[in-house]
Amino acid sequence: MKLFKKKKSSRAEPELVAAQRMTGGKIALPSAVEPFEKDLYDRLRFAVPVIDAALMKIIRLTGGFRVVCSDERLQPELDRFLENVPVGLTGKSIGEFVDNFLDSMLTYGSAVGEIAADSSEKRIAGLWIGDVSAVRVSAGADPFVRNYSVRGADGSQRNIPHPERILYASLTGGRSLLRGLPALSSILMRIYECIGQNFDRAGNVRYAVTYKPSGDSGDFVYSRERAQQIAREWADGMNSAKYGQVKDFVAVGDVDIKVIGAENQLFDTNVPVRQLMEQLIAKLSIPPFLLGLNWSSTERMSSQQADILTSELEYYRRLLTPVICEIGNAFLCSTGADAVCRVEWDNINLQDESALAEARLKNAQAKEIEMRLEAKV
Repeated sequence: MKLFKKKKSSRAEPELVAAQRMTGGKIALPSAVEPFEKDLYDRLRFAVPVIDAALMKIIRLTGGFRVVCSDERLQPELDRFLENVPVGLTGKSIGEFVDNFLDSMLTYGSAVGEIAADSSEKRIAGLWIGDVSAVRVSAGADPFVRNYSVRGADGSQRNIPHPERILYASLTGGRSLLRGLPALSSILMRIYECIGQNFDRAGNVRYAVTYKPSGDSGDFVYSRERAQQIAREWADGMNSAKYGQVKDFVAVGDVDIKVIGAENQLFDTNVPVRQLMEQLIAKLSIPPFLLGLNWSSTERMSSQQADILTSELEYYRRLLTPVICEIGNAFLCSTGADAVCRVEWDNINLQDESALAEARLKNAQAKEIEMRLEAKV
Protein backbone atom coordinates (compact mmCIF):
# COMPACT_ATOMS: atom_id res chain seq x y z
CA MET A 1 0.00 0.00 0.00
CA LYS A 2 1.50 3.31 -1.05
CA LEU A 3 1.35 6.44 1.03
CA PHE A 4 -0.93 8.39 -1.30
CA LYS A 5 -3.39 7.25 -3.91
CA LYS A 6 -4.95 9.61 -6.38
CA LYS A 7 -8.70 9.33 -6.21
CA LYS A 8 -10.91 9.86 -9.22
CA SER A 9 -13.49 12.53 -8.73
CA SER A 10 -17.10 11.63 -9.34
CA ARG A 11 -18.34 15.21 -9.23
CA ALA A 12 -20.38 16.58 -12.09
CA GLU A 13 -18.77 19.44 -13.94
CA PRO A 14 -20.39 22.81 -13.16
CA GLU A 15 -22.32 24.37 -16.02
CA LEU A 16 -20.23 27.54 -16.07
CA VAL A 17 -17.02 25.53 -16.26
CA ALA A 18 -18.44 23.29 -19.00
CA ALA A 19 -19.52 26.33 -21.01
CA GLN A 20 -16.11 27.87 -20.56
CA ARG A 21 -14.44 24.72 -21.85
CA MET A 22 -16.74 24.57 -24.87
CA THR A 23 -15.83 28.12 -25.85
CA GLY A 24 -12.16 27.33 -25.58
CA GLY A 25 -11.62 29.45 -22.48
CA LYS A 26 -9.25 28.61 -19.65
CA ILE A 27 -10.30 28.16 -16.09
CA ALA A 28 -8.94 31.06 -14.03
CA LEU A 29 -6.50 30.10 -11.28
CA PRO A 30 -4.37 32.24 -8.99
CA SER A 31 -1.48 33.46 -11.10
CA ALA A 32 1.93 32.16 -10.10
CA VAL A 33 4.62 34.69 -9.37
CA GLU A 34 7.13 35.27 -12.14
CA PRO A 35 10.88 34.90 -11.43
CA PHE A 36 11.53 38.63 -11.95
CA GLU A 37 8.63 39.45 -9.62
CA LYS A 38 9.99 37.11 -6.96
CA ASP A 39 13.40 38.79 -7.20
CA LEU A 40 11.73 42.20 -6.94
CA TYR A 41 9.93 41.30 -3.71
CA ASP A 42 13.10 39.82 -2.23
CA ARG A 43 15.02 43.00 -2.98
CA LEU A 44 12.18 45.09 -1.60
CA ARG A 45 12.34 43.34 1.76
CA PHE A 46 16.10 43.72 1.76
CA ALA A 47 16.06 47.44 0.88
CA VAL A 48 13.20 48.61 3.16
CA PRO A 49 13.65 47.25 6.72
CA VAL A 50 10.16 48.29 7.86
CA ILE A 51 8.56 45.96 5.28
CA ASP A 52 10.64 43.00 6.38
CA ALA A 53 9.96 43.79 10.04
CA ALA A 54 6.19 43.99 9.41
CA LEU A 55 6.11 40.60 7.67
CA MET A 56 8.13 38.97 10.43
CA LYS A 57 5.77 40.50 13.01
CA ILE A 58 2.76 39.02 11.17
CA ILE A 59 4.37 35.57 11.11
CA ARG A 60 5.15 35.65 14.84
CA LEU A 61 1.79 37.13 15.80
CA THR A 62 -0.10 34.44 13.89
CA GLY A 63 0.61 32.35 16.94
CA GLY A 64 1.00 28.70 17.80
CA PHE A 65 -1.40 25.84 17.30
CA ARG A 66 -2.07 22.26 18.25
CA VAL A 67 -3.15 19.47 15.92
CA VAL A 68 -5.81 17.31 17.55
CA CYS A 69 -6.52 13.79 16.31
CA SER A 70 -10.05 12.41 16.32
CA ASP A 71 -8.68 9.17 17.82
CA GLU A 72 -7.10 9.94 21.20
CA ARG A 73 -4.98 6.79 21.07
CA LEU A 74 -3.05 8.15 18.09
CA GLN A 75 -2.49 11.60 19.59
CA PRO A 76 0.97 10.90 21.17
CA GLU A 77 2.26 9.41 17.92
CA LEU A 78 0.92 12.35 15.92
CA ASP A 79 2.53 14.84 18.32
CA ARG A 80 5.91 13.13 18.02
CA PHE A 81 5.73 13.23 14.25
CA LEU A 82 4.77 16.91 14.08
CA GLU A 83 7.48 17.91 16.55
CA ASN A 84 10.27 16.02 14.77
CA VAL A 85 9.34 16.02 11.08
CA PRO A 86 12.28 17.34 8.99
CA VAL A 87 11.63 20.57 7.10
CA GLY A 88 14.02 21.21 4.24
CA LEU A 89 17.72 20.87 5.01
CA THR A 90 17.91 22.69 8.32
CA GLY A 91 14.45 22.92 9.91
CA LYS A 92 12.39 20.56 12.01
CA SER A 93 8.78 20.54 13.32
CA ILE A 94 5.48 21.54 11.78
CA GLY A 95 5.82 25.03 13.27
CA GLU A 96 8.96 25.67 11.23
CA PHE A 97 7.18 24.57 8.07
CA VAL A 98 4.14 26.77 8.73
CA ASP A 99 6.33 29.84 9.40
CA ASN A 100 8.21 29.43 6.11
CA PHE A 101 5.00 28.60 4.25
CA LEU A 102 3.30 31.76 5.54
CA ASP A 103 6.40 33.84 4.78
CA SER A 104 6.27 32.72 1.15
CA MET A 105 2.53 33.32 0.94
CA LEU A 106 2.80 36.87 2.29
CA THR A 107 5.80 37.80 0.16
CA TYR A 108 4.84 36.23 -3.17
CA GLY A 109 1.08 35.83 -2.83
CA SER A 110 1.17 32.03 -2.87
CA ALA A 111 3.19 29.23 -1.33
CA VAL A 112 3.91 25.68 -2.37
CA GLY A 113 5.27 22.77 -0.39
CA GLU A 114 5.63 19.03 -0.74
CA ILE A 115 5.12 16.02 1.49
CA ALA A 116 8.21 13.98 0.68
CA ALA A 117 7.87 10.22 0.99
CA ASP A 118 10.66 7.79 1.79
CA SER A 119 12.01 5.15 -0.59
CA SER A 120 9.28 2.68 0.36
CA GLU A 121 6.54 5.21 -0.48
CA LYS A 122 4.82 4.26 2.77
CA ARG A 123 6.16 6.81 5.24
CA ILE A 124 6.68 10.55 5.27
CA ALA A 125 10.35 11.46 5.07
CA GLY A 126 9.84 15.18 5.60
CA LEU A 127 8.34 18.43 4.36
CA TRP A 128 9.79 20.72 1.74
CA ILE A 129 9.17 24.38 0.82
CA GLY A 130 9.26 24.81 -2.95
CA ASP A 131 10.14 27.71 -5.21
CA VAL A 132 6.77 29.20 -6.06
CA SER A 133 8.15 30.94 -9.16
CA ALA A 134 9.04 27.58 -10.74
CA VAL A 135 5.62 25.96 -10.20
CA ARG A 136 2.64 26.36 -12.53
CA VAL A 137 -0.92 25.49 -11.53
CA SER A 138 -3.54 24.44 -14.06
CA ALA A 139 -6.93 22.74 -14.05
CA GLY A 140 -7.15 19.06 -14.87
CA ALA A 141 -9.95 16.99 -16.34
CA ASP A 142 -11.90 17.62 -13.15
CA PRO A 143 -12.26 21.38 -12.52
CA PHE A 144 -11.68 20.81 -8.79
CA VAL A 145 -8.38 18.98 -9.33
CA ARG A 146 -5.15 20.90 -9.77
CA ASN A 147 -2.29 19.89 -12.00
CA TYR A 148 1.19 21.07 -11.04
CA SER A 149 4.15 21.44 -13.35
CA VAL A 150 7.71 22.55 -12.71
CA ARG A 151 9.57 24.86 -15.05
CA GLY A 152 13.13 23.85 -15.77
CA ALA A 153 16.15 26.05 -16.34
CA ASP A 154 15.70 25.74 -20.12
CA GLY A 155 12.06 26.86 -19.94
CA SER A 156 10.57 23.40 -20.38
CA GLN A 157 7.56 22.27 -18.31
CA ARG A 158 7.57 18.96 -16.45
CA ASN A 159 4.43 17.62 -14.79
CA ILE A 160 4.74 16.58 -11.16
CA PRO A 161 4.01 12.83 -10.99
CA HIS A 162 2.36 12.96 -7.54
CA PRO A 163 0.25 16.13 -7.35
CA GLU A 164 -1.56 14.75 -4.30
CA ARG A 165 1.61 15.37 -2.27
CA ILE A 166 1.74 19.06 -3.14
CA LEU A 167 0.65 21.63 -0.55
CA TYR A 168 -0.57 24.85 -2.12
CA ALA A 169 -2.25 27.97 -0.76
CA SER A 170 -2.59 31.56 -1.92
CA LEU A 171 -3.94 34.88 -0.77
CA THR A 172 -7.04 36.32 -2.40
CA GLY A 173 -6.39 36.38 -6.13
CA GLY A 174 -2.87 35.08 -5.61
CA ARG A 175 -1.62 38.63 -5.12
CA SER A 176 1.34 39.38 -2.92
CA LEU A 177 0.89 41.49 0.18
CA LEU A 178 3.70 43.66 -1.19
CA ARG A 179 1.90 44.42 -4.44
CA GLY A 180 1.90 48.16 -5.07
CA LEU A 181 4.72 48.87 -2.63
CA PRO A 182 7.70 48.96 -5.06
CA ALA A 183 6.62 52.35 -6.46
CA LEU A 184 6.23 53.91 -3.01
CA SER A 185 9.42 52.27 -1.78
CA SER A 186 11.43 53.66 -4.69
CA ILE A 187 10.34 57.20 -3.73
CA LEU A 188 11.17 56.54 -0.09
CA MET A 189 14.61 55.22 -0.96
CA ARG A 190 15.30 58.27 -3.16
CA ILE A 191 14.46 60.54 -0.24
CA TYR A 192 16.84 58.63 2.04
CA GLU A 193 19.53 58.72 -0.65
CA CYS A 194 19.16 62.50 -0.94
CA ILE A 195 19.34 62.83 2.84
CA GLY A 196 22.62 60.94 2.81
CA GLN A 197 24.02 63.08 0.00
CA ASN A 198 22.98 66.29 1.76
CA PHE A 199 24.69 65.19 4.96
CA ASP A 200 27.81 64.35 2.97
CA ARG A 201 27.79 67.87 1.59
CA ALA A 202 26.58 69.97 4.52
CA GLY A 203 26.53 67.62 7.49
CA ASN A 204 30.26 66.88 7.33
CA VAL A 205 31.51 70.32 8.39
CA ARG A 206 34.16 71.87 6.18
CA TYR A 207 35.91 75.19 6.68
CA ALA A 208 36.99 77.98 4.38
CA VAL A 209 40.10 79.77 5.70
CA THR A 210 40.71 83.08 3.92
CA TYR A 211 43.87 85.16 4.39
CA LYS A 212 43.63 88.78 3.30
CA PRO A 213 46.99 90.58 3.01
CA SER A 214 47.11 94.16 4.26
CA GLY A 215 48.17 97.16 2.20
CA ASP A 216 51.77 96.78 3.34
CA SER A 217 54.19 95.83 0.58
CA GLY A 218 55.79 93.18 2.82
CA ASP A 219 52.51 91.28 3.08
CA PHE A 220 52.17 91.17 -0.68
CA VAL A 221 55.71 89.84 -1.07
CA TYR A 222 55.32 87.03 1.47
CA SER A 223 51.58 86.39 1.05
CA ARG A 224 52.14 83.04 -0.68
CA GLU A 225 54.46 81.74 2.05
CA ARG A 226 52.13 82.96 4.82
CA ALA A 227 49.09 81.32 3.16
CA GLN A 228 50.95 78.00 2.92
CA GLN A 229 52.01 78.25 6.57
CA ILE A 230 48.42 78.99 7.66
CA ALA A 231 47.21 75.98 5.64
CA ARG A 232 49.79 73.66 7.29
CA GLU A 233 48.98 74.84 10.79
CA TRP A 234 45.23 74.56 10.17
CA ALA A 235 45.59 71.04 8.77
CA ASP A 236 47.76 70.03 11.73
CA GLY A 237 45.20 71.36 14.20
CA MET A 238 42.32 69.53 12.47
CA ASN A 239 44.25 66.24 12.29
CA SER A 240 45.17 66.48 15.98
CA ALA A 241 41.48 66.59 16.87
CA LYS A 242 41.07 63.04 15.50
CA TYR A 243 43.34 61.76 18.28
CA GLY A 244 41.77 63.80 21.10
CA GLN A 245 44.35 66.59 21.07
CA VAL A 246 43.18 70.19 21.09
CA LYS A 247 45.44 72.72 19.41
CA ASP A 248 44.75 76.43 19.12
CA PHE A 249 45.20 78.14 15.78
CA VAL A 250 47.14 81.40 15.98
CA ALA A 251 47.52 83.63 12.94
CA VAL A 252 48.75 87.16 12.29
CA GLY A 253 46.86 89.44 9.95
CA ASP A 254 43.36 89.42 8.58
CA VAL A 255 42.29 85.74 8.63
CA ASP A 256 38.64 84.84 8.10
CA ILE A 257 37.30 81.34 8.98
CA LYS A 258 33.81 80.26 7.87
CA VAL A 259 31.90 77.01 7.75
CA ILE A 260 31.06 76.03 4.18
CA GLY A 261 27.30 75.64 3.76
CA ALA A 262 26.44 76.91 7.25
CA GLU A 263 23.84 79.30 5.85
CA ASN A 264 22.03 76.49 4.01
CA GLN A 265 19.52 74.37 5.95
CA LEU A 266 18.67 70.74 5.20
CA PHE A 267 15.22 70.01 3.84
CA ASP A 268 12.61 68.84 6.34
CA THR A 269 11.72 65.31 5.17
CA ASN A 270 9.41 64.41 8.05
CA VAL A 271 6.22 65.11 6.11
CA PRO A 272 6.94 63.14 2.89
CA VAL A 273 8.54 60.25 4.78
CA ARG A 274 5.57 60.12 7.17
CA GLN A 275 3.11 60.04 4.26
CA LEU A 276 4.96 57.24 2.51
CA MET A 277 5.28 55.26 5.72
CA GLU A 278 1.56 55.59 6.36
CA GLN A 279 0.86 54.08 2.94
CA LEU A 280 3.23 51.18 3.62
CA ILE A 281 1.76 50.51 7.07
CA ALA A 282 -1.81 50.67 5.72
CA LYS A 283 -0.98 48.05 3.07
CA LEU A 284 0.67 45.73 5.59
CA SER A 285 -2.13 46.18 8.20
CA ILE A 286 0.32 46.50 11.09
CA PRO A 287 -0.29 49.04 13.91
CA PRO A 288 2.55 51.60 13.88
CA PHE A 289 3.44 51.09 17.55
CA LEU A 290 4.36 47.45 16.84
CA LEU A 291 7.11 48.70 14.51
CA GLY A 292 8.47 51.27 16.97
CA LEU A 293 6.85 54.23 15.23
CA ASN A 294 5.79 56.66 17.94
CA TRP A 295 2.99 58.38 16.10
CA SER A 296 0.28 60.20 18.01
CA SER A 297 -2.44 57.75 19.02
CA THR A 298 -4.81 57.33 21.90
CA GLU A 299 -5.40 54.19 23.93
CA ARG A 300 -8.76 53.71 22.20
CA MET A 301 -7.16 53.99 18.77
CA SER A 302 -4.48 51.44 19.70
CA SER A 303 -7.18 49.03 20.84
CA GLN A 304 -9.03 49.39 17.53
CA GLN A 305 -5.82 48.84 15.58
CA ALA A 306 -5.19 45.68 17.59
CA ASP A 307 -8.69 44.43 16.73
CA ILE A 308 -8.06 45.05 13.03
CA LEU A 309 -4.78 43.16 13.23
CA THR A 310 -6.56 40.29 14.96
CA SER A 311 -8.99 39.97 12.05
CA GLU A 312 -6.06 39.93 9.61
CA LEU A 313 -4.35 37.17 11.56
CA GLU A 314 -7.57 35.16 11.64
CA TYR A 315 -7.64 35.36 7.84
CA TYR A 316 -4.12 33.94 7.57
CA ARG A 317 -5.05 31.20 10.00
CA ARG A 318 -7.98 30.17 7.81
CA LEU A 319 -5.58 29.75 4.89
CA LEU A 320 -3.07 27.71 6.90
CA THR A 321 -5.55 25.39 8.63
CA PRO A 322 -6.30 23.16 5.57
CA VAL A 323 -2.57 22.80 4.85
CA ILE A 324 -1.83 21.72 8.43
CA CYS A 325 -4.75 19.28 8.43
CA GLU A 326 -3.58 17.82 5.14
CA ILE A 327 -0.15 17.07 6.61
CA GLY A 328 -1.65 15.48 9.72
CA ASN A 329 -4.13 13.41 7.72
CA ALA A 330 -1.33 12.22 5.43
CA PHE A 331 0.62 10.94 8.42
CA LEU A 332 -2.42 9.16 9.86
CA CYS A 333 -3.10 7.64 6.47
CA SER A 334 0.48 6.32 6.32
CA THR A 335 -0.11 4.50 9.63
CA GLY A 336 -3.26 2.86 8.29
CA ALA A 337 -5.61 4.83 10.55
CA ASP A 338 -8.95 6.27 9.49
CA ALA A 339 -8.75 9.19 11.93
CA VAL A 340 -8.69 12.82 10.85
CA CYS A 341 -7.15 15.98 12.29
CA ARG A 342 -8.30 19.41 13.29
CA VAL A 343 -6.32 22.48 14.33
CA GLU A 344 -6.74 24.39 17.56
CA TRP A 345 -5.07 27.81 17.45
CA ASP A 346 -3.76 29.64 20.48
CA ASN A 347 -5.22 32.98 21.43
CA ILE A 348 -3.46 35.69 19.49
CA ASN A 349 -2.26 37.85 22.38
CA LEU A 350 -2.55 38.46 26.11
CA GLN A 351 -5.24 41.02 25.52
CA ASP A 352 -7.49 38.24 24.23
CA GLU A 353 -6.61 36.10 27.25
CA SER A 354 -7.58 38.84 29.68
CA ALA A 355 -10.80 39.55 27.77
CA LEU A 356 -11.78 35.87 27.86
CA ALA A 357 -10.94 35.62 31.56
CA GLU A 358 -13.04 38.69 32.31
CA ALA A 359 -15.93 37.27 30.29
CA ARG A 360 -15.77 33.96 32.17
CA LEU A 361 -15.74 35.84 35.48
CA LYS A 362 -18.83 37.86 34.56
CA ASN A 363 -20.65 34.73 33.36
CA ALA A 364 -19.85 32.99 36.64
CA GLN A 365 -21.08 35.96 38.65
CA ALA A 366 -24.30 36.11 36.62
CA LYS A 367 -24.87 32.39 37.11
CA GLU A 368 -24.32 32.73 40.85
CA ILE A 369 -26.89 35.57 41.06
CA GLU A 370 -29.40 33.49 39.09
CA MET A 371 -28.91 30.52 41.44
CA ARG A 372 -29.51 32.74 44.48
CA LEU A 373 -32.71 34.13 42.97
CA GLU A 374 -33.96 30.64 42.19
CA ALA A 375 -33.19 29.50 45.76
CA LYS A 376 -35.26 32.37 47.22
CA VAL A 377 -38.20 31.54 45.00
